[in-house]
Amino acid sequence: MGIAALITWLLTAVGGFVLLGTWIAKGGARQPTTTHLPPPVVFGHFLLAVAGLVVWIVYLVIDKTALAWIAFALLVPVALLGFAMLVRWLPVYRARSAADAPAPAPAEQHFPIAVVAGHGVFAVTTVILTLLTALGVGES
Repeated sequence: MGIAALITWLLTAVGGFVLLGTWIAKGGARQPTTTHLPPPVVFGHFLLAVAGLVVWIVYLVIDKTALAWIAFALLVPVALLGFAMLVRWLPVYRARSAADAPAPAPAEQHFPIAVVAGHGVFAVTTVILTLLTALGVGES
């Protein structure tokens, strides 16, 4: 189950890189007054997720249960920050086709909906698999 969590974590990271790259390329970091996603939240989400992934890889290599719990503990604020960003992004998504779309458009208005959805689904799956692995479910 640990390898499955690693795979979903990496798939989540790919989607996250696409979203982060889009947000940066469209001016999210340069124009913090137009974005609904505060740069400290975006970069905090990214850095905590990377730290958790590194801890998870080390856990898989040395098989110390404490590391699995540390990785899971790092995922909790990652998930909370991600959910907070989703809640702030939803009105932007709804407004992008409406007449009340703000000008200039916030960077996150350019996020592909499929990538956002995939990132979220893989993220939830990763959290669940990480928790189950830390609990020892599926060990032989």
